[in-house]
Amino acid sequence: MRTNSIVYLVYAAILIGCGFGIYLTLQAGGRLEPRPAVAGTAAAPPSPPAAGVASGAGREAGIGRLSQGMRENLREPLSLLLIQLILIVVLARLFGAFFVRLGQPAVIGEMIAGMVLGPSVAGALFPGPFHFVFASDSLAALRMLSQVGVILFMFMVGMELELKQIRSQARTAVMVSHVGIVFPYFLGVLFSFFIYPSYAAGRTTFPAFALFMGIAMSITAFPVLARIIDERGLTKSPLGTMALTCAAVNDVTAWAILAFVVASVKSESAGSCWLTLALLLVFVGAMLFLIKPLLRRLLLAGARGVDGPTRNTVVVSLVVVFAAGLFTEVIGIHPLFGAFMAGACMPQASQFRLRLRERLESFSSAFLLPLFFAFTGLRTEVGLLNDWESVGLCLGLVLVATLGKLGGSLLAARWTGMGWHDSFALGALMNTRGLVELIVLNIGFDLGILSPRVFTMMVIMALVTTCMTGPLLSLGSLRRRNGPAPVSVPPA
Repeated sequence: MRTNSIVYLVYAAILIGCGFGIYLTLQAGGRLEPRPAVAGTAAAPPSPPAAGVASGAGREAGIGRLSQGMRENLREPLSLLLIQLILIVVLARLFGAFFVRLGQPAVIGEMIAGMVLGPSVAGALFPGPFHFVFASDSLAALRMLSQVGVILFMFMVGMELELKQIRSQARTAVMVSHVGIVFPYFLGVLFSFFIYPSYAAGRTTFPAFALFMGIAMSITAFPVLARIIDERGLTKSPLGTMALTCAAVNDVTAWAILAFVVASVKSESAGSCWLTLALLLVFVGAMLFLIKPLLRRLLLAGARGVDGPTRNTVVVSLVVVFAAGLFTEVIGIHPLFGAFMAGACMPQASQFRLRLRERLESFSSAFLLPLFFAFTGLRTEVGLLNDWESVGLCLGLVLVATLGKLGGSLLAARWTGMGWHDSFALGALMNTRGLVELIVLNIGFDLGILSPRVFTMMVIMALVTTCMTGPLLSLGSLRRRNGPAPVSVPPA
């Protein structure tokens, strides 16, 4: 007890002594400051005002200066960014949890949270606070952070590809996925023929608009589909395996087509377009035949004997992702293609990929991806659909997208020998668009292909078709239980 008292006394003495020494030093240092020269005679010191007036006026002036300083600090770019981050992350979490309770994937709630924060809801209900928090000149940092989140997301999508699984079911998977791309692509191009004069962006050409509408109709969200299959316990089932394989083939094919479309839009001539595509092929070959074996030796050797990837392994992986994204951005494609290829080139060891994905996903999915949803929501203006023609066109877009993707996949699956119930379920799963569709739509918006009105319609289409997946699967399961026995699926 006595020892503790001595310790506290010494502690207090040190604090008091150092504080008093600081005070004396500041007082002495004040005399070192240069005094301003005074012309003529020295000015007499001002007479002090009355005590009551001085204290009241000084207090009010101090409070005024403090409040003004706080308002100015609140307008600083960092302060606005922090406010944006807090609102986005909290609201995305709340909406995601709510939609999980409704039986929908959390990504649906996060996508809707982004729209709620945008001009369609928050901007209409609270225009003053909305324009203060999400001022147009404060969105650059938010956009950059959201792009980093999407790059990491595409890297993880690439890691989820199982090439062995694709090879084992190649015949059926390739047929279903390619018909599920070509048929909605055709409907998208045909649909664009009728809406191009009135709804396309001002400077875009019809081929660019039509090709982009086609690829936007053809997308399947592989990660969302995988999570729906996992939540329903279908991962090891023949239907779940086939759906994952078809979605993987769909992803690879769709991103290859999108690379061609982006290259043709960005290039000023046919020669530069083919040069860009040649550089892309060189990049893909280098990633598959040089970088992939090198990463397998380097990363697996670094992770051997430890529980999951080491910190150096994670750093090397991130450097590869960003370098690949940088290369595809420089040649005129998009950094997402490089990130996707980097993920596909990661070592095939399942435990390595699982642990690496866990380390990156916890931060990317919980923090960075909601920023992308919010940034997309800030671009989505539902108020642009302010007449019956626009509303009818949006409903027609949803119908055409569903008919093309679900119908095309269903018929192709049935043609390969799958039963009607499984074919319908596979078509419903392939109709899932989700986050990947939003990524594609933002690329089209940034390139000036999609007008704000068409962009809004396509975002609504992505939300509706993704929300349909769960109810359609439940409907198919109900009909399976009440109907005749399903037709067996022949081996691929």
